[in-house]
Amino acid sequence: MKEKETAVLNIGLPSGSLQDSTLHLFRKAGFPINVGSRSYIPTIDDPELSGLLIRAQEMARYVQDGILDLGLTGRDWVLEQNARVKEVCSLLYARGGLRPVRWVVAVPNDSPIRRLQDLQGKRIATELVQFTRRYMKEKGIEAQIEFSWGATEVKAPRLADAIVELTETGSSLRANNLRIVETILESTTVLIANRDSWKEPWKRQKIENIAMLLQGALRAEEKVGLKMNVGRADLDRILRVLPAMQNPTISTLSEAGWFSLEVIVDEKTVRELIPVLKKEGASGIVEYPLNKVIP
Repeated sequence: MKEKETAVLNIGLPSGSLQDSTLHLFRKAGFPINVGSRSYIPTIDDPELSGLLIRAQEMARYVQDGILDLGLTGRDWVLEQNARVKEVCSLLYARGGLRPVRWVVAVPNDSPIRRLQDLQGKRIATELVQFTRRYMKEKGIEAQIEFSWGATEVKAPRLADAIVELTETGSSLRANNLRIVETILESTTVLIANRDSWKEPWKRQKIENIAMLLQGALRAEEKVGLKMNVGRADLDRILRVLPAMQNPTISTLSEAGWFSLEVIVDEKTVRELIPVLKKEGASGIVEYPLNKVIP
């Protein structure tokens, strides 16, 4: 008998600066992805997914045109291309951590430019050309916006009066003796879908499942699980100092008068929390990592 053909969803994965963090997130979500050193076609451990590595700057256009059913890119590049896509969910991660990135207007430290209006008639270098043009037009500023092929930080002041550049911490700007005049856009990674694909029941369900698992994996990035044993006499005191997403899970142990408690907490609080729990009577404390947290 002829085997039933497997339905496939075409997904675009960002190459470049977002690649490693994206592959890590997919692994935690339950989708191991292997990428060859010279290949742009990754192997995904799911027969219903066919992947392609593409620059984040180009992703929205291919999703809009239906070449890809869905993809991950920055909201900044969706806005840059004015792409008509369905934004499924926001995923708060970037190349350097779990925080948004910013597009900022920056000038040399000794520049006379102090506010956005001072850019009237000036030359601005950026990779985010179309969005910057629209932004300046909305502010009533006529400036010459030029595309920058890279190394944008070094173009002011000799090649441009100002730049519009992406930053997470501002350290690269400071290293190049630049100061920020204004933030014009804050962006996060987004999962986007082709609008026609979103209307197909099977594809939409698959996309929604992927979104839920990715969000769960991201939610687990800064959290850990804690398990401990607590005697009846210490239980109320422990519960008062114990943070939890909901209420802690409490199970009765075989030994009379003892309970097992389990909670999910922010990882950054654990180093202060565990000594307090121990002091208040908890024992057998175990910390463990999480892959996904689904509320």
